[in-house]
Amino acid sequence: MKRFTSLPFLAGVKVLEVAGLAPVPFAGMLLSDYGADVIRVDQPGGGGPPDLLARGKRSIAIDLKHPDGRNIFLDLAAKADVLIEPYRPGVMERLLVGPQHVMPKNPKLVYVRLTGFGQSGPLAPPPLSDY
Repeated sequence: MKRFTSLPFLAGVKVLEVAGLAPVPFAGMLLSDYGADVIRVDQPGGGGPPDLLARGKRSIAIDLKHPDGRNIFLDLAAKADVLIEPYRPGVMERLLVGPQHVMPKNPKLVYVRLTGFGQSGPLAPPPLSDY
């Protein structure tokens, strides 16, 4: 797919994107537009309409609730420079793929959480978004 910029500032940067609400796919799309290699992790059987924010990304469907899927995800995270995820506080930890699970294999990984209202405070727990 043709990139929208002729200056691939992020060429060589590997991004692992956990698919979810718009902020994470949008961030992944922008990173891809600037040359990053973005692998989007979808839930199996997602279906639905085409995602316009998937532009320039590769994708893989992984069941993070299954041990084999978790191992595939951890292997991908071990090779990534950046991981971006959209879930409420504690979701990645319950799936056993949170920072404490991925960082030992890849201590230089930049682990980014994009949630509607942060990871702590009164508005953090509900599945809310600010758009």
